[in-house]
Amino acid sequence: MSGNKLYLLDGMALIYRAFFAFAKNPRITSKGLNASAMFGFTNTLLDILNKQNPSHIAVVFDTDKPTQRHIEFEAYKAHREPMPEDLRKSIPYIFEILGGFQIPVLTMDGYEADDIIGTLAWQAKDMEVFMMTPDKDFGQLVKENVHIYKPGRMGNPDEILGVAEILKKWEINRVDQVIDILGLWGDAADNIPGVPGVGEKTAKKLIQEYDNIEGVLAHTDELKGKMKEKFVEFAEQARVSRRLATIDTMVPINTEIDSLIRKEPDADRLKAVFQELEFRTLTNRVFGAGSATAASVPSVSASGQTDLFGTGAALNEEVLVETPSYKTIDDIPHSYRSILTSEEIKAVVEEAMNFDAVCFDTETTALDPFAAELVGVSLTWQAHQGVYIPIDMDFEKAQSQIGLLQPLFASNKLKIAQNLKFDLGILQKYGLKIEGPFFDTMLAHYLIEPDQRHNMKVLCEQYLSYSPIPIERLIGEKGKKQGSMRDVSLEDITQYAAEDTDVTFQLFSILQKELQDKSLKSVFENIEVPLVSVLNDMEHEGVCVDVPFLNAYSKELQEQVLNAQNSIFESAGVEFNIASPQQVGKVLFEHLKLSDKPKKTKTGQYQTDEETLQSLHGKHLMRRSYFTVSYLTKAQEHIRRCPSRNGKCTYG
Repeated sequence: MSGNKLYLLDGMALIYRAFFAFAKNPRITSKGLNASAMFGFTNTLLDILNKQNPSHIAVVFDTDKPTQRHIEFEAYKAHREPMPEDLRKSIPYIFEILGGFQIPVLTMDGYEADDIIGTLAWQAKDMEVFMMTPDKDFGQLVKENVHIYKPGRMGNPDEILGVAEILKKWEINRVDQVIDILGLWGDAADNIPGVPGVGEKTAKKLIQEYDNIEGVLAHTDELKGKMKEKFVEFAEQARVSRRLATIDTMVPINTEIDSLIRKEPDADRLKAVFQELEFRTLTNRVFGAGSATAASVPSVSASGQTDLFGTGAALNEEVLVETPSYKTIDDIPHSYRSILTSEEIKAVVEEAMNFDAVCFDTETTALDPFAAELVGVSLTWQAHQGVYIPIDMDFEKAQSQIGLLQPLFASNKLKIAQNLKFDLGILQKYGLKIEGPFFDTMLAHYLIEPDQRHNMKVLCEQYLSYSPIPIERLIGEKGKKQGSMRDVSLEDITQYAAEDTDVTFQLFSILQKELQDKSLKSVFENIEVPLVSVLNDMEHEGVCVDVPFLNAYSKELQEQVLNAQNSIFESAGVEFNIASPQQVGKVLFEHLKLSDKPKKTKTGQYQTDEETLQSLHGKHLMRRSYFTVSYLTKAQEHIRRCPSRNGKCTYG
């Protein structure tokens, strides 16, 4: 071979991987753009370029045009969820990043990325080829010079799969048998149906015995029971599934391997997109510290390896963390004030009644609405303004203060809150009746971005490029030593509480527009928000239960468990703790010897799951085995539903 290395990257698979890797901590720019996919993808790309030093490279994508698979099988990939909006917005940026690195992007209408990768991989006969993808069906393409490359995750090393690794992994004799296994097993990711009832193990066993799908279908008379019926009924579906799982290696793509030779990055283009995405750390790593405006490109070392960082060092395997710059309460002019007297509260209510919407929030001593006491209430009806009303510790005095807010909360003004249900529950305890309409920013964001976090910090950073005062600054870190909001000074709690309603009020208009743009307004207003009050009322009132019935049923269950336990002891000929998998295993496999080669768990104990127990029917005296196995299964289910004391089940 020439010593050249061709890396073919499954672009969309890597983008999805990068995007969801940051699902719990998305990388948001100061303009509110979710740059998670771009950031993760770029790190992966740099890792490949720097560590693997490919001589040739390309990134391959699907198009939105149907392929032969879609035409032959309408349900192919039809079950997939629509691409998240933030991910959809990421694609043009990633194409621009690839353009900055001068890495070819390959697509072809009517063919999937898998097919293009397979075709190019098999055309490159004189070089080592690495297909970078998580898809298991690529195993069918592996040859002496064609490998699957899986980048390491969570500190694990990179994994390279060649012919030997694929044969071992799939328990087959030839790599093309991967297609037959997928044809029988199906592929849930692509909605390939396979043969109903045939899983991975069965598929492997059948291919080992009959070589391929046609071999299995030619010997259906040797199959038994329902398995035979399934193969008779779904023979053609198995053939269709095999065709769907077969990667096309004859795509008529007009791309020469030589056109994929790795080039030096276009420094100006790459720095421009990095600047827009606020990748300051990556910019310094790629072009050298302090070179955000420099025009130099990465140098090539004597060994021929491009030093993408200007440091001579390989990419740190830890993900590089960009630290966005957010504004804080010290940067934004605002007017937050404390309201202390009844006259001032009445004046605040009168002023707020002149506006169409008011945002409110509660400060409490705990997060459990049933245990929490009210410390204060904050209100905002104009951006960058807010008031805080401290509430007396005495319950009757507190009710009197809260009662002064009743005209505002009983009006038809829009009431805005973050986590509305909590605030409704707290204020309801103090006798305040709150009428809609309502808007919950947390609930709105849940509809807009269901896979993201919805707390105040995340929303402020994402939509306002603003970092609110952390509660830990007021009461300390979580734990036994954390203080109470009652102990916070009036000045500090006023700034904290009023800021909460201020930013929530600002988020309201942004999220309201997003709900409208995403056609979610009707779901939000007609389903989600009305349910908030219903759930609050249910939690406040509780749920009626039939206590006499439950007590009687508890005794009935206890009697059933005791009868089952006694029958087990009688059948086994020994008493033991049936709630202990370890003791159950010893009785079944050492005392009764129901299996010559019992399976064990990773910890060395005998396997005693339901499937194992059911498989033991007929292994012992028929009657005793039946009772032992069936009662063990039922009894263990009862035990999981009740406390255990010294191996005996107790109820009540």
